[in-house]
Amino acid sequence: MIPPIPDVSARPYHDDSVNAIYALLFGDDPGLIKQGATSDAGSPWAILTANQPANSDLLKIASDASHETRARLLAYHLLRSNGFVVKEKELLAVIVEVGMDEGLDVLAAYLDGTARYINYTGKMIIWDAPDQTSMEITRQLFNDSKIIVGKIGPWTGPWRPFPGKGTVRISFLVSDGLYFGEGPINVLFSDALAAPALTSASALMQYLVGRTG
Repeated sequence: MIPPIPDVSARPYHDDSVNAIYALLFGDDPGLIKQGATSDAGSPWAILTANQPANSDLLKIASDASHETRARLLAYHLLRSNGFVVKEKELLAVIVEVGMDEGLDVLAAYLDGTARYINYTGKMIIWDAPDQTSMEITRQLFNDSKIIVGKIGPWTGPWRPFPGKGTVRISFLVSDGLYFGEGPINVLFSDALAAPALTSASALMQYLVGRTG
């Protein structure tokens, strides 16, 4: 059973199983994660999906780079939701959404080298075994993205609908919150600040497709 997605703006695909994966990319909804979380008491997911986990436990997960990045993302989100002031500014994920004529293309790259790609058709690539080449491309993407994060502020408004046709959005999931830029595809891919990160993201997407296609 696929858990319900409460926000209609998070339904870019016809298949709700794909919409659930899309929503999970952002690491900010423990309700979506809970159904697939392990019951192992030693797992960070068991803590993250518990009722009212302690900030001390969340902080241990968030600050431990040995945990997978998506677990750390959720831990930071829960800390901020509890009113905890996160002073660190660590870039944990970069998500690029491109509104195509046919639908939405999405690439999510995480600090630990894992990645997710959802094609506008709903077909997906789950990349959980990074290799040397994908890690090199991911590092370049993060280096390019850190420059952008250093020049913009966090987004404090409500969740925005996914980008429509002709629009690209690049979201930066940082320990202290969400940062993003958005605009027409031709404009952002030509923008001096955004273009390097978008080019690196495109290179990662093409590599993943080439390795799994």
